[in-house]
Formats: sequence, structure tokens, C-alpha cells
Amino acid sequence: MLETSAQSPAPVRVVSSALKDYLDRLGPIWIEGELSEINERTGMAFMRLRDTSEDMSISVMCHRTVLAPVSPLPPNARVVIHAKVSFYTKSGTLSLSAKEIRQVGIGELLARLEALKAVLAKEGLFADSRKSPLPLLPRKVGLICGRNSAAEKDVVENAKRRWPAVEFEIREVAVQGAAAVVEVSAALRELEADPLVDVIIITRGGGSFEDLLPFSDESLVRLASSCQTPIVSAIGHEQDAPLLDLVADVRASTPTDAAKKVVPDISEEIALINTLRDRTRRKILSMLDLENQLISSLRQRPVLKDPLVIVNSRQEILQGLRERSHRSASNAIAMARDELLHISARVRSLSPQATLDRGYAVVQLADGAIARNPKTLRDGDKLRIRLALGDLGATVDQRGE
Repeated sequence: MLETSAQSPAPVRVVSSALKDYLDRLGPIWIEGELSEINERTGMAFMRLRDTSEDMSISVMCHRTVLAPVSPLPPNARVVIHAKVSFYTKSGTLSLSAKEIRQVGIGELLARLEALKAVLAKEGLFADSRKSPLPLLPRKVGLICGRNSAAEKDVVENAKRRWPAVEFEIREVAVQGAAAVVEVSAALRELEADPLVDVIIITRGGGSFEDLLPFSDESLVRLASSCQTPIVSAIGHEQDAPLLDLVADVRASTPTDAAKKVVPDISEEIALINTLRDRTRRKILSMLDLENQLISSLRQRPVLKDPLVIVNSRQEILQGLRERSHRSASNAIAMARDELLHISARVRSLSPQATLDRGYAVVQLADGAIARNPKTLRDGDKLRIRLALGDLGATVDQRGE
């Protein structure tokens, strides 16, 4: 460790040598990335190894004999390099000195994609419940596409042919290579932040499996799944299936198909409106005819022809009920009168007055008690004699034996 201070700083050569000594002690490592900018000269090869998800790169150098087994490499080939860190003291630059370069095969890439696909599916990023419906008529359509690409023309021309007033917010980016993931992600964030953009189309034309790899990048797929704005994926052709297709809200088979899914056909909408308008007119006319028939049938009813019919019929019923009430009340009164006469006759026959009417008399003492035994009377007692037609007073002057 260098001992330095403001009074005794270390020279650049000492610091550079110290860095070189430290880095030389590090062992070799395996590193993966996309290889680009390959320049071969004087028996050496100089390249850039890029990380597409973060737009980072590092210099790589090797002997041409190390590169020969994998040459020629396709553009932006994905490789695994066994290298050691090398520090060049004169310029202060750091690079990797490659000892072995292996190209990642398509089979291995497919296996990695399948593993990533399984992980994302387990997290629910492909679930239908996460997908949002497309708006019927978006205010503005966000479009992420390649620079001066045929896919852009297909989307814009077909959309305007279907709905001439459609507006686009276009972001032209790299759609393959080392910078594709970074540029597409940045464009997606911009359009997601725009409140006027109601739907976003991510598109590019067909290409090889390697060309479409950026659209299966994990960071881009997770970013697309977190967007609130509906996303339409139109990557490659029908047979192509990058992971972005699975996480997008709608998958279009081609850029033209994406335009058809995003905006309606104005001629079809006008025809539909005319059809609905005709159906509505027929429905209303049918309802009016039905109501007219109902009114006509109601007018033919007797109660509406002569409203007094119902009054007269009810009047006859009331008259009949009133007569029945009178007869019933009269019969009840007559029966009660007869019963009263019978009771009166019975009472009269049992009354003491009837006995008096037959010539008998009732003798009462002064206190009102009835005299029954002459022996109980004394001379001079006052008596009251009740006859049929009245009563009279008497005095006892001779008692019988």
C-alpha cells in the first residue's frame, strides 16, 4: 500500500505501476457479452465486449490465433471469453486480455430464454389478468421502431388509411445490436410518461434469432410489464416469439396487424353506425306500431266507448244490494216483532194482572206484604185491595175463624 500525503505525493508512474501490479495478481475470469468493433492488425485483434442491458462495454484484445477458431463472427455475436485483466501503464487504460473465445450457440441461447421464460411465467408476468384492453380510439399512438424502417411505414400508413386523423408520437431507436435494449427502454419510459399517449406499439421487421434477442432481454420485459399504458408488440413475423410478445397486452403478428389492432377502420365504423341507426329506427317504429295497436284495442273496449257503462253496471249492483238490504232488514224486523208479540203474550199470561182480570183480588198489608192468613190480622189493621181495574183501602173489623 502506497504511503502518500499532500507533502509527499506519489508520481503517476508509481501509481500506474502499483495498479498494474495489483491487477496482475488477479486471476483469469469468464465473462459474457456481445462482441463488436473487431479490428485485426499486426497479429493482434482489438474488440469491444458490450453488456446490452446496461449499455456498458470494455476493451478486449487477443492474438489473432485466439480469435481464429470462432471467425468469422456475425455482427454483435454473443460470446463467452476467458480473459485476464490487463492494465497499460503508459496510457492508463484497462482492457481484457483474452485467452479463449467461445461463441454462445443458438441452442444454449434458447435454453437460457426458456429458463428466463419459466421464471417470468412463475412470477405471473404473462398472466392474462395483468393485460389491459386497448382503447377504442386512442388520442395519440406511441410508436417505437427502427430508424427509417419499413415497419414504421407499415404501421403509420395502414393506421392512417384506417383512421386518417390518428396521431403518432414516434421514437426511432436501434432495434438490434448492443444499444437496442437501452434505446428501446428509454423510448418506452418516455412514451409511458406522456399522458396523451393511450397505447404504445413496439415494432421491427423480421430478422434472425440473434437480431431479435434484445426483445427477450429481462430488463426490457420487466419494464414493459410495469407500464400502465397498453403495449402492442409487433416483433418480426408470425413465427417469431420474443418474450416481449408474451408480456405485452396485445401481440400483433406483423406491423400491419398492429395498426389494425390499435385503430378502428373508419369505413367499418361508419357502416356499423349506419347499421345500428337503422336497427334503432326499426326498433322505435316497431314500438310505436305496438303502442298504436294497443291504444286502438283499448279504444274498442266498451268502457272507453261509453265510460258510463261501468258506472251504470255498478249502479245496478248497488241498487240490487240496497233492495236486498231493505228486504233483509224488513224480514229481520218482522221476525223480531212476531217474537216480541209471542213473548208479550207469554208474559201477559204469566202476569198477576191476568189473574186479576179473571175477578180475583190481591190483599196487601200496610207495609206492602200480601195477606195470606186471616189469623195473622187484627181488628183495625189497614189493608190495600188490588182489583183488575184499580185498588182500594179497607180496615179489618171482623176476622174470620
